[in-house]
Amino acid sequence: MLDAAPSVSPQPEFESPTLGSRLMRRKPVDQMVAEGGQGEGGTLRRSLSMWQLTAISIGATLGTGIFVILGEATPKAGPAIVISFVLAGLTALFSALSYAELAGTVPVSGSSYSYSYATMGEIVAWLCGWCLVLEYGVSVSAVAVGWGQYLNELLEGTIGLTIPEAVSAPLGEGGFINLPALVVVLLAMVFLMRGAKESARLNTIMVIVKIVTLVIFCVIGFMGIKAGNYAPLAPLGITGIMAGSAVLFFSYIGFDAASTAGEEAKNPKRDLPRAIMLSLLIVTVLYCLVALVAVGAMPWQDFAGTEAALSQIMKDVSGHTFWGVVLAAGAVVSIASVVFAVLYGQTRILFAMSRDGLIPKVFAKVDARTGTPKVNVMIVSLFCGTLAAFIPLGELANATSIGTLFAFALVNVSVIILRYKRPDMPRSFRVALFPVTPILGVIACVGNMFQLDGITWLYFGGWMAVGLVFYFCYGLRRSRLATAEK
Repeated sequence: MLDAAPSVSPQPEFESPTLGSRLMRRKPVDQMVAEGGQGEGGTLRRSLSMWQLTAISIGATLGTGIFVILGEATPKAGPAIVISFVLAGLTALFSALSYAELAGTVPVSGSSYSYSYATMGEIVAWLCGWCLVLEYGVSVSAVAVGWGQYLNELLEGTIGLTIPEAVSAPLGEGGFINLPALVVVLLAMVFLMRGAKESARLNTIMVIVKIVTLVIFCVIGFMGIKAGNYAPLAPLGITGIMAGSAVLFFSYIGFDAASTAGEEAKNPKRDLPRAIMLSLLIVTVLYCLVALVAVGAMPWQDFAGTEAALSQIMKDVSGHTFWGVVLAAGAVVSIASVVFAVLYGQTRILFAMSRDGLIPKVFAKVDARTGTPKVNVMIVSLFCGTLAAFIPLGELANATSIGTLFAFALVNVSVIILRYKRPDMPRSFRVALFPVTPILGVIACVGNMFQLDGITWLYFGGWMAVGLVFYFCYGLRRSRLATAEK
C-alpha cells in the first residue's frame, strides 16, 4: 500500500491593502518625532526661543482684525463688536488649548495636519492639510491686500502722493493689479530665505512696533470717546453679534503659527504650549481694548467701507495728520509682520506634507547653507503674491475663516482620540476639563462655520473638491506610508 502523499498547507496569498485601509492609514507619533527636522538634502535648524515662538504667533495674528477687518465687521454688530471679539477669542481659546497639548506632545512642523495624520488617518490629514493651505496661504494674500490701503495713507501723509488705484486695487475693485500687495509678499520671501533665526529677529522687531502703535492709538483715541456712540449697544441683536464674531475669527488666525515651528524650536515640548497660550492672551486683550476705543471714538455706522478706520480716528481725534501718519506707519509694519509670519507657517506645513510624500518632494528640499526650504518659500510666495495682486479681500477672508474652523475642529477631535488611544504618552501641557473643553471647541468651530454665508461654503466645497482630486491622483499612491506597504 502506497503511503499517502503528505498534505501541504496552502500558502497565504498576499492581500493588497483595500482602498479603505489606505485612506485610514496612520503615521505613528514616534515616527513623526524621529523625523523632526529632516528634509531633502538638509535639516531644519533648532534656533528659536520661547519668546521668538510667541512673537511668531503674535506676528501671524495681531493686525488683521484691527487694521483690516474691523471696517467690515463693525457694521454687522454695531458697538457690540467688542462682544464679537470676545466670542471669537473664546472660540479660538478652546482650540488653542488643544493646540497647546498637541504641540507639546507631537512637536513637528505639520501642525494640525500632522496631528490628524497620527489620529484619524491619511485622508483626514490630507483634507486638514489642504485646509491649512487655505488658512495660511490664502490669508497671506488677504492680509497683503489690506497693506496697500495703509501704505497709501502713509504716503499721502508724508509726501502727499498715493499709488494710483489702477495698480493698488485688485480686479473688481477699480484696479487691474494690487502691486503693493505683491511687493510685501515678495519682501517677506526675501527675508524668509535667509534663515529661521534671522527671520525671527526681524519678526520680533516688527511685533514690538505693532504693539507700541496700538497702545498709542488707545491713548489718543480714548480722548475722543463719546458715550453716545455706545448706544444702542447691539442695534442688530444677537444675530449681528454672532455674524461679527464669525467674520472676526479671521483675525485670530495665526495663534497656531508657533506649532508650525516645532522642528526649529530649541525646546519645543516646553516652549510651544507657552507660546501659543501667551500669544492668544496678548492678542485678545489688545483687540478688545482697541475695538472698545474705536467704536467709542467713531459712530459704528461710519465704519462701513473703511479699511483704514484706525488711521481716520487718529486724525479726527487729534486734529492733526501726524498721528494718522504714525498709525499708518505702524499698520504698514504690522500687516507686513502678519504676511511674514503666516508665510513662514505655510512653508513649514508644506514641508511636512512633502516629507510624507503627499505633495512633490521639492517642498521638502532644505538649503544646506541657510537651513531653510528655499524653493518651497519661493513657490509659496509667488502663489500668494499672485492671489494678493488679483483677488478682492472680502471673499479671501471668508474662505480662509471656514477652512481654519474646519482645521481647528479636527485638532480638538485629535486631542480626544490621542488621549484615549495613548493615555500614558508624556504631555508637557494638558487641556483642562477634558473632554469638555475640546468638545466645546468642536461645537464652537462648527457653529461659527454655519454663520458664514452660502457663497463661502460654495468656495470651500470647490476648494475641497480640488484637494480630493489632487490626493487621489497624486498623494494616495506616492505617500511614504503607501510606498512602505509595497
